[in-house]
Amino acid sequence: MNEVLEAAVELQSFIQSRQWSFSIIGGIALARWGEPRTTLDVDATLLTEFGEEDDCIDVLLGEFQSRISNPKEFAIQNRVLLLQAANGVGLDIALGGLPFEEHVILRATEFDFGQDAILLTASAEDMVVLKAFAGRPQDWVDVEGILVRQGDVLDWPLILGELTPLCELKESPETIDRLCQLRDSLAE
Repeated sequence: MNEVLEAAVELQSFIQSRQWSFSIIGGIALARWGEPRTTLDVDATLLTEFGEEDDCIDVLLGEFQSRISNPKEFAIQNRVLLLQAANGVGLDIALGGLPFEEHVILRATEFDFGQDAILLTASAEDMVVLKAFAGRPQDWVDVEGILVRQGDVLDWPLILGELTPLCELKESPETIDRLCQLRDSLAE
């Protein structure tokens, strides 16, 4: 098993042992739905209520080593906990509390990556939303890979229904336009 999958299995096993709600996102989920690319860490979203993060953070810090000083303060301020697995692979755990993040977790399904790595990953539609919302150049490459690979099976009402309010909060309606233009150009 490669190191990143090994770290993902370790994290997932621990989270599931606590019966917490979560989903693997990022490069691992992208390998399921889009164009696989090298990823050096494990990205996950862990559902935590706003103001209730302390217990989860403390439990995770009791199991995994932090990659930064003052990890708890950083996690509360930025809603991401930066840890590392036993093999040294980075674990970026987003502390999810928004309705969209809850939906991502509810829609997550298992996928067998081989090598005894069956992981609970975000849906293709949720990966499109996450990547388009992040909006970095590599994210748009990732979105295109998902659109090419998944084609007509994507649920566009779901994607636009989830992405639109996020873009309104971010005041970035151009994200929706760019996504629709990319979709339309690939359909030609």
